[in-house]
Amino acid sequence: MLWVFCQRREKVEEPLALLVAVILAPPCGDEAACSCDCLDVRLMEALQLQFQFLMSKVDDLHNCLVSGLGHGDTRALAGAVPSFLYACQFYFNHLESTARTTVLQYTVLPFDIYTKRVQLLGLSQQLCDRLEQLVLSYASHNLLCLDETEPNSMSHFCIGQSQLGRMRLTTFRYCKPTPYLAHVDTGLYKRMRWNVERLRDEQQTDEEQGGETEELDTETVGDTEYYFLCCEDIPNRDAEADGDCQGVAHSNMVRMWSIGQWMQVKPDPDTEDIYDWIMCEVPQGSYHRLLFLGSDEPSSCSATDFLQQLLVSQRTTV
Repeated sequence: MLWVFCQRREKVEEPLALLVAVILAPPCGDEAACSCDCLDVRLMEALQLQFQFLMSKVDDLHNCLVSGLGHGDTRALAGAVPSFLYACQFYFNHLESTARTTVLQYTVLPFDIYTKRVQLLGLSQQLCDRLEQLVLSYASHNLLCLDETEPNSMSHFCIGQSQLGRMRLTTFRYCKPTPYLAHVDTGLYKRMRWNVERLRDEQQTDEEQGGETEELDTETVGDTEYYFLCCEDIPNRDAEADGDCQGVAHSNMVRMWSIGQWMQVKPDPDTEDIYDWIMCEVPQGSYHRLLFLGSDEPSSCSATDFLQQLLVSQRTTV
């Protein structure tokens, strides 16, 4: 069983690359006259095929886990999971970038664009959920480690990258609520992380051709900010009041969700002494709450929508 799956795993990235090449290839011949609507249909059909292919690989990994228990080959099989998660990143990137880059172009999204966006993010959400369950299944059999302090941890995985104006968002999903700080109990647990890179144009000089000077505009990364979807358990005062009035015991804690920004505390972010960073085993930071989401955990796609709206509002008020 393991040998069969390993053969399949070696072929995971090749079909993905071929499918992406077909999707992105320019039309030719009779297809060149195809309308934009026709291309959108072909694109969605190709993405659906990719989605079914990836979901079938998730099923293969899960079935191999179940059938491989007790045969001594499950640890070798667990090595296939990180490779597969990496192979899925390109698909996530394509879905997220296609669905989210049009947001800034419209005050209100046209119905057809809105519908396509919902379809793309729906595929992203379904794949994210299945991959999360796959990692948790392997972790439940002690084949993967979810402890973020361990070097081989699989506590989180990348679920796509998109660009929002002059900002590039890379999104990560934690497989389960993970302590905000590795060695300090803050009562906060992170569920998602977004790396937000602030892009800037930088002019470079090219003197390679005959000594002539030519200015080239290149895109470089400026500051990188880190945002988190976190939860925390806080006293449920309403439940306490109801219990006192009705004589019924209710949970005295409620889990609340929020989006906040990592604020560097240690080492000092303004320090110029490199030894401060060398001597700091684990950086420490505080959590600056920016958006309260209530007691219902948002999906990964909804949480990214909330962050996107937050970043756009900050951009327009600057």
